[in-house]
Amino acid sequence: MSETLERWGSKRAFILAISGAAVGLGNIWRFPYVAGENGGAAFLLIYVAFVLLLGIPVMMAEILIGRAGRRGPLQALGTLAAEAGASKHWRWLGLFGAFTVFCILSFYSVVSGWSIEFLVASINGQFNGATAAEIGAGFDAFLASPGLLIFNHSLFLFMTMTVVAAGVAKGLERLNNLLMPLLYVLLLLLAGYAATTEGFSTALMWLFLPSFEAITPTVVLHAMGHAFFTLAVGACALMAYGAYMPEEQSLPKAAFAVAVLDISVALLAGIAIFSVVFAQGMDPAEGPGLMFVTLPIAFSELPGGAFWLSVFFLLLLLATWTSAINLAEPMVATLQGLGLRRSMATAIIALSVWLMGLLSAFSFSTLAEFQPLFGRNIFELVSSIPPDIFLPLGGLMIATFAAWIMPQKRVMKALGAGESGYLLWRNIVRWVSIPLTFIVLLGGLL
Repeated sequence: MSETLERWGSKRAFILAISGAAVGLGNIWRFPYVAGENGGAAFLLIYVAFVLLLGIPVMMAEILIGRAGRRGPLQALGTLAAEAGASKHWRWLGLFGAFTVFCILSFYSVVSGWSIEFLVASINGQFNGATAAEIGAGFDAFLASPGLLIFNHSLFLFMTMTVVAAGVAKGLERLNNLLMPLLYVLLLLLAGYAATTEGFSTALMWLFLPSFEAITPTVVLHAMGHAFFTLAVGACALMAYGAYMPEEQSLPKAAFAVAVLDISVALLAGIAIFSVVFAQGMDPAEGPGLMFVTLPIAFSELPGGAFWLSVFFLLLLLATWTSAINLAEPMVATLQGLGLRRSMATAIIALSVWLMGLLSAFSFSTLAEFQPLFGRNIFELVSSIPPDIFLPLGGLMIATFAAWIMPQKRVMKALGAGESGYLLWRNIVRWVSIPLTFIVLLGGLL
């Protein structure tokens, strides 16, 4: 079997790459507003539990398939299925994962472009002294300007794909090694600033003292779905990184380290955001507009707020940039596996994602009334169906393949946890993670 030629240069590089794929909008944009809508600490408690029972085991399943196959997802799945005497059609799971990431990246690039616009606006002081009505109207006007949305979408995608084109060692690894530590430093600075605000203690109590009465089936389902979404599992993206994984690296330790980093980012972002929100007496359950409407209003009324708002949007841009880069790589790896040069594969992916992203950008203006399914426009469909349905469906198939189909010796070697560690992982995946993933999928369908 021909193996992929590139490898991460170190264990640290691998962990930063997986963290880069996982840490992004899910942690800094989605976690705060989902937690805000679902009771704060009650949601957080269940979310962490499901990261351990659902996220980490399925993440390990996805990475070990790539590590065992040492090729792109499509090729690795096909080879391992043939070894196991299973259907050759398992390889199409790699193509399904690439399509899922393609859909996600198309809207991700548009939303990430918003952070560019808001970073420039905050640096220019456009939110200083603005009223809540003016900030809200400004955001609505921005969304209704397809030219601005397309410009920022194009700029963000250009930033992303130029790094991917440079390759694993020269592109992804170098940028992850630089930007991921910077991201954590900015988060700690924001959390430190949050500690000086009047809302800090309220935010801590709201995030860490759960009211068990707030735990409802809806909260549980949202926590399960977010645990799945935030770790970037289910789209074969981590499978591609497993193919580059150093031989001597412990997979369980690496997966646990990524989960800890991922949860830490969500917590620090939550502390920073909710401290400011509570300091201004605002409602944490503002929904998706929490990031782009509520926060500028809250920061504009605090001492030094303009500077810290700029830091926050810089943090958001860095997180989405590293995440987008690490999501684009598996699609490029899939095309490389079909015989294309990296430069050509990157150009095809970039153009395709850009074109698909135009539909999302126009969904706030020209195509706002075009609702082809379920009374939703294209942006609403692309930003909900892939994360809520495609990811858990992909995760379900990945976990099933790793725990039930792959040859035991192959799994044990790729997992690198000994026989007892393998049996523990296999039993958790078979009897806990797979049923929970199925529930997440049902929740998305319903």
